[in-house]
Amino acid sequence: MLDIRHLKTLIALRDSGSLVDAARRLHLTQSALSHQLKDLESRLNTRLFERKSRPIRFTRAGLEVLQLADNVLPMIQRTEQTLKKIEAGHDGRLHMAIECHSCFEWLMPAINQFRDHWPDVEIDLTTSFHFQPLEALRRGDIDLVITSDPADDPVVTHIPLFRYQSVLAIANQHPLAQYEWISPEHLSEETLIHYPVDRRRLDIFERFLEPHGIEPSATRETELTLMMIQLVASGRGVACLPNWALQTYLDAGLISVRPLGKAGVWPVLYAAIRKEQSGAQYLKDFIETAAESSFATLKGIVQPES
Repeated sequence: MLDIRHLKTLIALRDSGSLVDAARRLHLTQSALSHQLKDLESRLNTRLFERKSRPIRFTRAGLEVLQLADNVLPMIQRTEQTLKKIEAGHDGRLHMAIECHSCFEWLMPAINQFRDHWPDVEIDLTTSFHFQPLEALRRGDIDLVITSDPADDPVVTHIPLFRYQSVLAIANQHPLAQYEWISPEHLSEETLIHYPVDRRRLDIFERFLEPHGIEPSATRETELTLMMIQLVASGRGVACLPNWALQTYLDAGLISVRPLGKAGVWPVLYAAIRKEQSGAQYLKDFIETAAESSFATLKGIVQPES
């Protein structure tokens, strides 16, 4: 019954104060404007304003429609402006989730640098402790996932950022410190401390223990990397983390690290996005910025194999 044209007409009528001035503002003849208003009142089956009043005096029904216009028209205008910016490549949404829970250290500088280049892009960041980020990505709830677990998916594409080594963090006095590298069997008597996520998303289980049928003696969960390091340093357990995430604690002499296996475990970190968005320039720029920031910030990472 109502369309945008009707709402704009009533706004012009209120703001100008007369049919003559409203018609001029809308680039209509007074006759055409009068016909449009009569048609609207006929559709609504009610009068919207008092005739021959100056300035225009609206009825209660007219005031209700005006309130609707005041609420709706600015929203439409903002949306139209946003769509124009998106079409021009200057605007968009970048809602991210991180499966790599130690990534904040290098990702935040990348986000700050990206924000300087794309100030109109809406940015949001969350960890994936309590939801499945790739499912959210497929649904369109989020736009990018930092993950080390790529999967064949008709909807999602995975863009490699870098390779890193997963290493075992142990106390300096731990008996395992005598070994050059850790075997899966070494962990059968250890308490393994890890983030509170599905074990299929943890390198230590998926890439090291489970292929050899080994289970740790016990497990313990914590959301905080710092708490994990404190527990390890005090001999309360061992933990598997990316080599670069442990560099600060190694430099401070708080812990020791050992590779998992003689050859080490070397996952690749990816930026996962929906294939339909792979042409979005702001997403391309963010992924390039994230890769550049990681190599400028992190020790021990290498280029992903082509």
